[in-house]
Amino acid sequence: MPAGSCSFSRGCDGSCRPARMAESSERKAALEMVQADGTDGNCVTFVMHDEDHTLGNSLRYMVMKNPDVEFCGYCITHPSESKINFRIQTRGSLPAVEPFRKGLNDLMGVCQHVLDTFEKSMRKYRAQREEEMQ
Repeated sequence: MPAGSCSFSRGCDGSCRPARMAESSERKAALEMVQADGTDGNCVTFVMHDEDHTLGNSLRYMVMKNPDVEFCGYCITHPSESKINFRIQTRGSLPAVEPFRKGLNDLMGVCQHVLDTFEKSMRKYRAQREEEMQ
């Protein structure tokens, strides 16, 4: 793009691009699976983009509740990158994808329960406030 030809600002150096172009050409998968050569599916590293300690620590807790999981941990590759490497190693022939999927589903269930409880409490509080106002 020639310098100054974009509509975002007057002294543009041409380094900016419209958002729709950036989205289509730079879209990454939200989740990648990395498996070392020569290993079976019981030891896998999942790379989750646009995630941080919030999901990493919660998901690690949920996955470690599974007795078939031998190791589960995560790390953030660098503070300036918003991705985590999440590693699961299982006992026996259980593929690592299974406890990962179960951990995500269990975590979603816990989050839904917290949300439902919060909304119920808010409705109760608002009803109580309306009674006091009358």
